Amino acid sequence: MQAKIKELKTLFESHLQKAKTLAEVENLRVEFIGKKGHVTSLLGELRLVANEQKREMGKKINELKQFVEDALFVQKQFLEQETIVKVISSAKKIDITMPTGQVFGSIHAVTSVAKEVEDVFVSIGFIVEDGPEVVTEYENFEAVNVPKDHPARDMQDTFWLENGQVLKTHTSASQNRILKKYADNLAKGEDIRVIFPGRCFRNENVDASHENTFFQLEGMMVGKDISVANLIYFMKGMLEGVFKKDINVRLRPGFFPFVEPGFELDASCPFCEGKGCSVCKHSGWIELCPCGMIHPEVLKMGGIDTNNYRGFAFGLGLTRLVMLKYGLKEIRILNSGNLKFLKQTGTK
Repeated sequence: MQAKIKELKTLFESHLQKAKTLAEVENLRVEFIGKKGHVTSLLGELRLVANEQKREMGKKINELKQFVEDALFVQKQFLEQETIVKVISSAKKIDITMPTGQVFGSIHAVTSVAKEVEDVFVSIGFIVEDGPEVVTEYENFEAVNVPKDHPARDMQDTFWLENGQVLKTHTSASQNRILKKYADNLAKGEDIRVIFPGRCFRNENVDASHENTFFQLEGMMVGKDISVANLIYFMKGMLEGVFKKDINVRLRPGFFPFVEPGFELDASCPFCEGKGCSVCKHSGWIELCPCGMIHPEVLKMGGIDTNNYRGFAFGLGLTRLVMLKYGLKEIRILNSGNLKFLKQTGTK
């Protein structure tokens, strides 16, 4: 019996070396450990073995059976892996970077124009900052010189949250945080030059020229000897970068709590080049954004030494700028999800 077990093992190893397909491995399994297989038959022959040897021979037969099972499992896994490699290597190569002919989405017009404005300011040393859309009452009002009893609060219909915070009504809500963040730059002899675009919210009725959700871009520059001339220079450069043509600007007196003096900045109409058209209401000028020299109280609350430093700030209406650039008369289309409009005005 022991010689027969050894002979079967040798026979199995010889056959296993020749099994080159999964089908041949399966046939080998049936031949050796199937119901009528060689190893299975040995178990039936135990009755012919002397009683004192049955236990030892039964153990050796089971060891042979386990050896066959393990060897077949290893060979099967090897052949399966080999098959996968062959399929992959013989498959047609696909360049996953090639266009598929699918229709791709477009970048929203507001995002596209915001990027143009940001690129202009970054090229002249400004940092682009982000900010939260939910802010404290202090950040939205007090920190920009709008105390609780200030009449300017009535100009902004605010969305109040149950926890006392607000949806920011203007990007100016980030001024205090940003001034504090970069105040140390001044001690190093560096100006603070920051722009911060963002989405704003006001609780007002929606119509062709008003939205409860809109986009602004705020900008600040603080340093020594900063003047209104710096403000005019940077605003003119930004507009010419966006409209890709010469743009004249002018300042008119305006009241805004966070600047003193405050101005309304007008730009020469880029559509009629100042000659007068329906877009500029035949005046040749387009009212663009509030701006001015940052109020000393705002600088103080931001940790700035007002004896040595001054700065200017401006709040650019990105939504309005998009409407001007594309000649839109309907503000609601910007938040409408109109794919046809986005494809025409956006970039890929």
